[in-house]
Amino acid sequence: MTVVSAAVPVGGAVITPLLALVVTALDWRWGAFLAGTLFLVVGLPLCVGVRRSPESIGMAPDGKPLQAAQNADGPSKNPTGQYEEADITARQAMGTAIFWLLILSMTARSAAFTTVTTHFIPMMVWKGLSQTEASVLLAGFAIFNLPIHFLLGWIADFVNKPKLIALCMLLGVIAVLPMLWSRSIWALWFFTALYSVLDASMPITWAAVGDFFGRKSFGTIRGNMNLFYTWGSVLGPVTAGAVYDRTQSYDAVFWGMAILLITAATLTALLITPWTKIRAGMTASER
Repeated sequence: MTVVSAAVPVGGAVITPLLALVVTALDWRWGAFLAGTLFLVVGLPLCVGVRRSPESIGMAPDGKPLQAAQNADGPSKNPTGQYEEADITARQAMGTAIFWLLILSMTARSAAFTTVTTHFIPMMVWKGLSQTEASVLLAGFAIFNLPIHFLLGWIADFVNKPKLIALCMLLGVIAVLPMLWSRSIWALWFFTALYSVLDASMPITWAAVGDFFGRKSFGTIRGNMNLFYTWGSVLGPVTAGAVYDRTQSYDAVFWGMAILLITAATLTALLITPWTKIRAGMTASER
């Protein structure tokens, strides 16, 4: 999941400056048309290579050959009564506190992150950059995103995932702070680099969802979560735009983002102990 998601920053790093040039030379309509065409021409054919599951190509989820994994681990058991992926349905997941804590945390995080991705160039222009300079900084955002995706994905294999996610939220808060009092270029680059941790940590959130609820109904559970937390993506940028229109400043927006991320980190931290218990039950069931 982390490897697939890491492809997004690569495309962003290449496409963003090109789109900026197109919009500057022509207009935003041609930029939107070319972006949509590129998605159809390149994106749709790539979907052909997507597979339903590791088992469909003879592999286990951890990359081992399926038969070797079965011989090594034996049949799955669940003597502890903890969650087992074969048993957790979407309806059962929605009846747990874990499901709703995840949604509330993801909604707050989504509102904060999407506000930046939507208002990134206006924010940088407000800080004194030109639109072209801001587009270069946005490309830098994608470039930083790439190695962080891989780094966090590797770390997540060895640590408590909710704890790592909560830490990433707090790093987002630290990234916002210089934006409240500085217009220097170092502050803008610091914000750009460190705030990309929020996007890079999203695949870890979905991996944690898999740990909590398993793979049987993962798609339905994820879709149900999207139905709720997407409202953060809707309300965050709209609220930020309304605040700027009335104040001609993003100061209040940055304060709001910091509060949202602290809230998201706190809610995610409540999942640290449940994740530990469930993982312990899964380990016991494999013995």
